[in-house]
Amino acid sequence: MSHLQNLLLDTLLGTKHVDSAALIKLQEQSLCVASPGFSVMPSDVRTLVNGFAKNPLKTRREGLYFKEKDYKCVRADDYSLYAKSENTGVVVVKTRLYLLVATYTEGMYPSVCVEATEKLGEYLRRKGN
Repeated sequence: MSHLQNLLLDTLLGTKHVDSAALIKLQEQSLCVASPGFSVMPSDVRTLVNGFAKNPLKTRREGLYFKEKDYKCVRADDYSLYAKSENTGVVVVKTRLYLLVATYTEGMYPSVCVEATEKLGEYLRRKGN
């Protein structure tokens, strides 16, 4: 297991409020690492990358279509996208090299998912990633 995958598992899934997580390479628009059982299709990668490439206000208005589900966008800026659909949600944090993606499901606290994902994103930014 790679250092990056360990980071995902320990800092995100270890909270018990992140269902799955992935790290996407921005430049190549490809999956770098993911938690076990979490597959992110190339179309989903493009959706997330485009969520930042477009005007964040447009993303906020239009929402996200991720993993065959429509999500209402509740936050969209240059570094973070938060979207929800019923009792599930997705949190995406942008660093220089990566998009950090975390999902939560029913029974999990979205605020804990957001906090853990943002903290890991900040850690990666400080490391220059």
